[in-house]
Amino acid sequence: MAKIEIDSKLCKGCELCMLQCPKNLIVLSNEINAKGYRTAEQINPEKCIACKLCAYMCPEAAITVYK
Repeated sequence: MAKIEIDSKLCKGCELCMLQCPKNLIVLSNEINAKGYRTAEQINPEKCIACKLCAYMCPEAAITVYK
């Protein structure tokens, strides 16, 4: 099973990772970080294929993909 980890301290909620996920497994959470942004979070990690497109697209390098 693959999963992603999103550093909420770095995430600015730009939604670029959401646009790149081929399985639509990333959503904006209701959590607001210290900078005032809604952060991204993964849903249904069992469906993640670890393609790393989300991590490649993240301008803040806030995403780590585990396989």
